Amino acid sequence: MARKNLLESLMGNDKPASQTADLHAPRYSKGAIGAISRSVADLQARALIEIDASEIDPAGLQDRLETDPAEDEALRASIEEYGQQVPVLVRPHPSQQGRYQIVYGRRRVLALRDLGRPVKALVRNLDDRDLLLAQGQENTARRDLSFIEKANFARQMQEAGYDRKIIGDTLSMDKTLISRLLSVAETVPLQLIETIGAAPSVGRTRWLALAEAIEAGGIELDEVCAMVNLSDAETSDARFEAALSYIRKYTAKPKSAAVTEPQVITSLNGVTIAEVRREKGQTVLKFARSKGKGFDDWLLEALPELHRRYSQPD
Repeated sequence: MARKNLLESLMGNDKPASQTADLHAPRYSKGAIGAISRSVADLQARALIEIDASEIDPAGLQDRLETDPAEDEALRASIEEYGQQVPVLVRPHPSQQGRYQIVYGRRRVLALRDLGRPVKALVRNLDDRDLLLAQGQENTARRDLSFIEKANFARQMQEAGYDRKIIGDTLSMDKTLISRLLSVAETVPLQLIETIGAAPSVGRTRWLALAEAIEAGGIELDEVCAMVNLSDAETSDARFEAALSYIRKYTAKPKSAAVTEPQVITSLNGVTIAEVRREKGQTVLKFARSKGKGFDDWLLEALPELHRRYSQPD
């Protein structure tokens, strides 16, 4: 008993849980006591624990633009038959005691929640920056995020205030590649990105072509999204092609010339003589023959002399 009490006093477990060190900023003493504390903390960090799936909340940024129900069902069936083979990573919830936030492994958590099974998890004390780094590096290791999903992830990080070095470290990319991602994410409206989806076969060049087509055409974003939804495209790659094709057809249509109201020419006593319309670089003069009483014929004969007098005034 004395030995147990000694260990408890070394670890500080004689205090209530509310008075123990903050999980997000662990403090260790110097010397032997600090070494014991660090060793125990390291063991806890490496240990797997089981957590009720309902106690795990989402965290971090949106990495996927769409989910595949068939893949989710296959994962659920595999876990049901063979159990959870790969643990997820969570962190203690920063503001709710007894709850956790997911770092990566969201689909596994959802599958286990559906099956009513506990989640095998590793627990790490991570701040928001380290959470995003872990999430991004896990995504990079999987190598299954599409170009636009990575671009959207980078955009979210930038909007959250992270500089490009941190974004690059998170996605394991240099600054040049990050700039390319952000150039697309900043040009193509998020509404259209979400309407199209992940488009795994579409790279930066095609997304830039879509952005340029939008800017050149002056087409309404809602109209493009509506046409994509009406296209009945079954995949996000097909939805991208539908959007690009529609915008290009729109921009290829000749712009109709602006219709101007005709100018009415009247005689000194107010009778309409003719109408003048200027369009497509031409001036069109129209006479009402029933009212002109041959004035149009007279004018046609007089045009050469009128033009001479205009060109060579006295």
